[in-house]
Amino acid sequence: MSRRNPKPSYRLGKEWIESSPEEKDLGVLIDEKLNMSRQCVLAAETANCVLGCIRSVTSRSREVILPLYSALVRPPPGVLRPALGAPVHRRDMELLERVQRRATKLIRGLEHLFYEDRLRELGLFNLEKRRLWGDLIAAYQFLKGAYRKAGEGLFIRECSDRTRGNGFKLKEGQFR
Repeated sequence: MSRRNPKPSYRLGKEWIESSPEEKDLGVLIDEKLNMSRQCVLAAETANCVLGCIRSVTSRSREVILPLYSALVRPPPGVLRPALGAPVHRRDMELLERVQRRATKLIRGLEHLFYEDRLRELGLFNLEKRRLWGDLIAAYQFLKGAYRKAGEGLFIRECSDRTRGNGFKLKEGQFR
């Protein structure tokens, strides 16, 4: 983690264990600097392979391509949260956005349109808006009590008589 860290060697029984520059935990690949760029590269490679298979489908109509893309490539909004491997760096976001660009170009009749126009025509959002949507869903669920145990101590509802009708003001808890 640190430049001054001597990177100790470990052994299991009589065998020495080699150190690894990256580890996979809960399905997310993280390197020694807590960077998840490699995870985004692998996700983009996998998605591009699936798009290649979708491309081999003979029909390029919206009714065929869009459900295949939504089911096989595009994750639901809740999956795009930072805790589960959402991209942090701009280059990683652009890498994953390129996958969606490529997918929307597969649909017959939309190839000549700009990316934003293709999204509007298909009723889709870019990945940054989808991440925001997922975060808003998580915040709403937290406020409604879905994450009681997990969110204990993170935020406290602030009881204030100064405002009418808004019982969802949050106060930060103490962090250590």
